[in-house]
Amino acid sequence: MTALAPPPVARPPRPARSRARSDAGVRLAGLAALWAGLLLVTFWWVTGGGVQDLGGWETGLDSVGRLTGLLASFLLLVQVLLMARVPLLENAVGRERLARLHRWVGLGSFDLMVAHVVTITWGYAAGELARTPATLWDLTLHYPGMLLAVAATACLVLVVVTSIRAARRRLRYESWHLLHLYAYLGVGLALPHQLWTGQDFVGSLGRTVFWWGLYAAAAGAVLVWRVALPLWRTARAGLRVTAVVPESDDVVSVYMTGRPGGVTAEAGQFYGFRFLAGRGWTRAHPYSLSAAPDGRSLRITVKVVGDGSASLRWLRPGTRVLLEGPYGRLSARARTRPKVALIAAGVGVTPLRALAEALDHAPGDAALLYRYSGPPLFLPELEVLAARRGLEVFLLPGHRRAPGSWLGHSAGAASDLAALTSWLPDLAERDVYVCGPEPWAEDVRRTCRAAGLPPDRFHVETFGW
Repeated sequence: MTALAPPPVARPPRPARSRARSDAGVRLAGLAALWAGLLLVTFWWVTGGGVQDLGGWETGLDSVGRLTGLLASFLLLVQVLLMARVPLLENAVGRERLARLHRWVGLGSFDLMVAHVVTITWGYAAGELARTPATLWDLTLHYPGMLLAVAATACLVLVVVTSIRAARRRLRYESWHLLHLYAYLGVGLALPHQLWTGQDFVGSLGRTVFWWGLYAAAAGAVLVWRVALPLWRTARAGLRVTAVVPESDDVVSVYMTGRPGGVTAEAGQFYGFRFLAGRGWTRAHPYSLSAAPDGRSLRITVKVVGDGSASLRWLRPGTRVLLEGPYGRLSARARTRPKVALIAAGVGVTPLRALAEALDHAPGDAALLYRYSGPPLFLPELEVLAARRGLEVFLLPGHRRAPGSWLGHSAGAASDLAALTSWLPDLAERDVYVCGPEPWAEDVRRTCRAAGLPPDRFHVETFGW
């Protein structure tokens, strides 16, 4: 399997600088919209007497409860939009950064929601802490929409608790993903409470339009980008499994072929795959492309680490494939310089191998640093890329030599910075693409920063969840 894929048949992307400018504009507009929404919600709270009410203990608790409830609701809907797979955001920001923003916005929304429940109940209890539990019980039973709000809170608590790293490590990915979907249920159950009891949501035409429009945007984004678009792209691609090839004892490659022009991905991106081969097909698994797509065919190379990846060994030719994506900015879209450095760990070499094949570069302008502790992947293919395209390949076998170092024992006693700059003296003039475990990737980031690489030229995708 050393033959390279033919050149892509899809229309070439726009020039890198043009895409970089448009992506920067989208990021700036998104940030401005976020702050504008927060300021608008706060403005409505101020004009509704929120600041004046802070003068008294009981009214102050009510006022703080209203503000935290408004901000929590706004951030909750922003959180949904961030992970609705909106192509404009995915292309401009990237899945890695969106997931990080989603996490922080979600934690902020949850903290504000807890503050809302505590302060508003305390205020309704006339500021008497001892009466707060009884007041909460009375509000739950007798106020419109409160039972649904309690159910919404329970769903969101479940999502937050299972998102803590310690809890995530104890859960299978499939279980965690299913539990995470309860966030949508929580958002939907909270709506009646907000509309029936919150005058800050419907007290004027402007507020009504704003909140209903935001809910409609969040719901529409999920339905269009998470449901309708994947179904359309799946039908257009018409992918079926053509071969399953073991690469090592615990790594397998899956080859898929569909209709000409049906695949729109770029090298370095990934899809969420569902293989219609029995149990488990309802859960999408994210896998990077390990070969440059040609408009019709895809290849993924996966390390067997769980039930979903283990089942790939037994796929039969002809199995139908459902797609979500393509996702990710670890592609030519992020490129700003003629020279590139690709740095991979283990199975993280898969998207970088595809990039090495697809990127347009002069001989010697692209280098791959590949650290691995088990059998290396794609060695014959990398040799062909080195011979035909002038790709420089640095093989770095061995386990990580020390905490905080991303290099293997084969690198010797030199520091990470000294080793990296000896291999690539012009690193600061390149775009750097990195794929591997998150802690390892952060060590690479620190070394590249110390070597003078600007932060906007460090492009990373980590695996794990």
